[in-house]
Amino acid sequence: MKKLFGNTKGLKKNQIRRLENLYRRRIPPEYLITPELTRELSLLSHEIRRQIGLLINRQGRIEFVIVGNHHEIILPETDDYRSAPDRLKGLRCVHTHLEKDSLSKDDLTDLALLRLDLMAVITMNKDGEPDLVHMGHILPEQVDGKPSVVLPPIRSNQLNIGCLDLISALESELAFSKKAFHSGTDRERALLVSVTQKSKHMAEESLEELENLATSGGIDVVGTILQQKRDSGSHAFIGTGKIKELTITALQKGSSLIIFDQELSPAQIRTITDKVDLKVIDRTQLILDIFAQRAQSREGKLQVELAQMNYILPRLVLKNTAMSRLTGGIGGRGPGETKLEINRRRVRERILQLEKSIEHVRRNRLQQKAMRNKKEVPILSIVGYTNSGKSTLLNTLTRSRVLSENRLFATLDPTSRRLKFPKDVEVIITDTVGFIKDLPNELKVAFRATLEELENANLLLHVIDISNPQFHNQMESVNGILADLNLNDIPVICLLNKMDRVSEEDLDKISARVNGIPISAKDESTLNPLIEEIRGFAIRVLDENTPNRKQTP
Repeated sequence: MKKLFGNTKGLKKNQIRRLENLYRRRIPPEYLITPELTRELSLLSHEIRRQIGLLINRQGRIEFVIVGNHHEIILPETDDYRSAPDRLKGLRCVHTHLEKDSLSKDDLTDLALLRLDLMAVITMNKDGEPDLVHMGHILPEQVDGKPSVVLPPIRSNQLNIGCLDLISALESELAFSKKAFHSGTDRERALLVSVTQKSKHMAEESLEELENLATSGGIDVVGTILQQKRDSGSHAFIGTGKIKELTITALQKGSSLIIFDQELSPAQIRTITDKVDLKVIDRTQLILDIFAQRAQSREGKLQVELAQMNYILPRLVLKNTAMSRLTGGIGGRGPGETKLEINRRRVRERILQLEKSIEHVRRNRLQQKAMRNKKEVPILSIVGYTNSGKSTLLNTLTRSRVLSENRLFATLDPTSRRLKFPKDVEVIITDTVGFIKDLPNELKVAFRATLEELENANLLLHVIDISNPQFHNQMESVNGILADLNLNDIPVICLLNKMDRVSEEDLDKISARVNGIPISAKDESTLNPLIEEIRGFAIRVLDENTPNRKQTP
């Protein structure tokens, strides 16, 4: 016999047996619930003075019997019934109300958050006989700002409503509504969310960048939601009402994923995922996923995996009974370990392996650095905000074919090329991973070996996309990361890229303010001032390192 859920304390054995026997009932597909079962529920609920609820699947089988208190029932976890983005839960809830009222606010919230097929309430008269049945369902699109509708009440002899056909029709409308937001591919569809204390303008700019990140990661964005919080001391990151709005919007737009613009703590992720029946990630996890897609070299893959493991470790939480299972075998006897502890131990072991491998990479880089220093070849590193044109500049300067695309983090692994000048003057130019505001700490740690390339540089070429309205903020983000890496002592040349996309008047103002060299990374003819600057710098470095070297005019 399946177990009862909820508040069974204080019930008589006879009452518990009658509740357990409810699992044996079957409901025909055309009925919301049978009149006989409606009467039995009403009388039993009136007798124990507690609400009683049933979760019924589409085959008419009762999957959960729930006992509440006088005012409410608490629905159990239904993770095994997780449904697709354009489908409902596959369960309908029918429960009793001891007062003669319709669906409550909590009923409508559960309907939305759990994406139930239907939510129904049975009211009763003073003798416990069923009176009216109230029913509601989610709307494919909001009407008058309401995500659900409550239908006119019916009597217990009117329960043949073509229930299964009604649910199928609702899902068909949901699927049809989803097509307007569907790209025709199997890509993930995401709803972007920002909960912030920043100004509306700054929050919208950040959401726009998050949308670009999602697109770069192969995700279709179906909508955005912005909530500005005034109280920084609020315990809850996001309220139940807003979570309900997210769930409804995601359901109506066919979203399979919710992405938060802010980094979520383990506790915040648990709170949200306990209430939302969708995949939930944050900005950091999205960036890590993009890096995992773009990493090509063994080094890059190691660094990305290390960053992911460090991110996952504090967020390893299981919500099911697997936590209580014990491992067997030699070394696993006695008290044993929970499944969660095993997972954490394995992640820690993998982190140690990755750190050893990356340390080996770091030693190799130090050897390369020593060889370069021995050859006295100046090193230039191209830095800048992601998608500012760094790889394009490297290609144009050195006539290379490094991958260059108009998307965030198109290239991840560092690339080095030689640039030769007359009279045996040459430099090594290195293209590094792009920066971004609020670069995750996990990435800073994991990419230490890569970022050490910047420490080897004699000169930094800071590429700035001046066609972007937010280029000042992007400059500050790059300068902040360089400061965090203690690279302030390395000389920097600011390159005002995409000069062809701004007016001459604006270009003059920006050049005067930023003190940089205007260029168009795609147009080699605009790079002559930069090339002369690089050549002069290389000669000065060589002259300083080799005092007896013949001076080059």
